[in-house]
Amino acid sequence: MGGTSETALIAETLANAGYEVLVSTATEIPQNTGRHKAIRHRIGRLTEKGMVKLIHHKGIRAIVAATHPYASESRETAFRAAETTGIYCASYVRPGVLRDEDGVRWVASHEEAAAEAFRIGAPVLLTTGSSNLTPYTREAARTGIALFARVLPQSHSVDACRRAGIPEYRIITGKGPFSVEENLRQIREHGIGVLVTKDSGTAGGVPEKVKAAQLAGCAVLAVARPVEPQDNVFDDISQLVEQLNNSG
Repeated sequence: MGGTSETALIAETLANAGYEVLVSTATEIPQNTGRHKAIRHRIGRLTEKGMVKLIHHKGIRAIVAATHPYASESRETAFRAAETTGIYCASYVRPGVLRDEDGVRWVASHEEAAAEAFRIGAPVLLTTGSSNLTPYTREAARTGIALFARVLPQSHSVDACRRAGIPEYRIITGKGPFSVEENLRQIREHGIGVLVTKDSGTAGGVPEKVKAAQLAGCAVLAVARPVEPQDNVFDDISQLVEQLNNSG
C-alpha cells in the first residue's frame, strides 16, 4: 500500500530481496512505484472487504502499509484484512522531524488546531490536505478571518474545498514538497499569520514550511500524529524487510 515518496524505494527493496510486489495506490496521481520487473501496480481505494478479496485473488502472503503517516484508517484496514486472512502485515511510517525547539505549537486534533488558529486573529494557511476541512471553515465563518487551503491539483481535492465553502481564490493548488522560497512567497502574498501543518517528515516538506514561517514571523500549529499500534511498525526500511523475511 503506497502513495508516498518512499513507495518506489520500498517496492524496489522488497523486489531486490526476492519478493513479487503489487503496489496499490488510492488515486491516479502519477506515482513512481519502482522499475524492477517484479513490481506491479494497481489503482483504486480498497475497503477491508475489497482488500480481503484482493489477497485471495492474488495469493498475497504479506502486506506492507506504507501510506501517509496520518493515514491511520488505511493502515488499520490493512491490519484487519491481514488478521482476517491470516497473513503478515507491517507498517512503514516515515520518521517525524518536528521538535519542540522548532517553535511549533502542538495540537491533538483538527478541532483543537482550528480553535487555536483562528484565536490568533490572522489569516490562516491550511496545509493538511482536503480532509478535515469542516473545523477550519466553521471557525473561519464564525470569526470572519480568511482561510486559505493548499491542496493537491486534483478535482476531488479542489471540489472538497468548494463544498466546504472555501472561495475559489483562497484555494491554492500544487504538488509538494515546496521549497522555503515557495512557502515564503505564498505566506507573504496572502498575508498569512498562522500556518497549520502535520508532521509529515522531511519528504513532506515540513522543514521548509517551518523555516519559511520563521522567516515571515508566522505562527505554526502542528497536528499530532495518530497513535500507532505497538507491533510491526517500522521507520527503517531495512528493518522492515528483515522482519518480513523472518515472518515466514
